[in-house]
Amino acid sequence: MARTRRCGVAASGRRWDEDDGRWLPAGEVHAWEQGRNEAVCGLSIHRSRLSRFPAVVWTDVLPESGGAADAVRRVCPRCAAAAGRRGADARPAWRRVDPRP
Repeated sequence: MARTRRCGVAASGRRWDEDDGRWLPAGEVHAWEQGRNEAVCGLSIHRSRLSRFPAVVWTDVLPESGGAADAVRRVCPRCAAAAGRRGADARPAWRRVDPRP
């Protein structure tokens, strides 16, 4: 069984949210695991000048979530594939029914 990744967000820009009183990601977003200096796709956070948002969960920046995705322009497709486009509680997209011996 594969482990579930709990990813934060790294983004190329940021915007101030008046309602929450905090900075939210904007521009291009990447999935980021805390304690690492690179995005899940392998892009260097420091060299790419991305801002980290550890309090924002990866599923909140996806456009279909509507959470912190107001100013997000592009979701990295490689990060979306690695971190998942669905929530952690969602069931798998496919299931092997009759595996070969």
